[in-house]
Amino acid sequence: MVFFCFLLFAMLTAVAAIPQDLSGKMFIFPQPTNTAQVMLTTSIQNFSAFTVCFRSFTDLRRVHSFFSLATPSVFNEIRILKSLAADVMDFYIRGNNVEVAGQGYKLNTWQSICTTWDSASGLVQLWLDGKPSSRKFISSGSNISGPIVIVLGQDQDSFGGGFDAAQSFVGMMSDVYMWDYVLSPCEIQRYMDERNFPTGNVLNWGALEFVTMGRVLIENKQSLYCK
Repeated sequence: MVFFCFLLFAMLTAVAAIPQDLSGKMFIFPQPTNTAQVMLTTSIQNFSAFTVCFRSFTDLRRVHSFFSLATPSVFNEIRILKSLAADVMDFYIRGNNVEVAGQGYKLNTWQSICTTWDSASGLVQLWLDGKPSSRKFISSGSNISGPIVIVLGQDQDSFGGGFDAAQSFVGMMSDVYMWDYVLSPCEIQRYMDERNFPTGNVLNWGALEFVTMGRVLIENKQSLYCK
């Protein structure tokens, strides 16, 4: 079954071999489902560290998953989601869990979210709109090693599947990047400010390889600043 899921994923993502520039665009997840998702492709399949950044906009008050990376042996290799509690973010790395609170998470506004982890120290950290969290231990001593499946908008409870509409993301998402190292605080701040940050070497919004499944739309990112 795991091999079948990986084969299906490989066939689907083969369609997305040509990277697309999504600058100024956003993914829209308009309703809760167990099908709407964006599957991302990368050639890098081994991580001793990472930084994941994205911007999101939602009014959800329930648990919802932003970013899910799974391998056949560990479906919660990387899991970034909003907890049920009002101001708590929930992280899984290598199957281990930790929560981060007190960041001032808001509804109905664009928020910039970055997560970092390093296997040498085992420390995870959240940056929300430029505000760093306390660094917390989550998992150390082993790398994330593929094959991998990366999904936006759903939580993988199996390799490439096991989705639950009650944990799906509803809202908008943009500027998704990933690096196979920990960005410096200044580099993260430049991402937050949308100026001169390093291009993601794992996932790059300006050259993204992806497949949308279910009801996911791509539209121009909305701006409140009119000329």
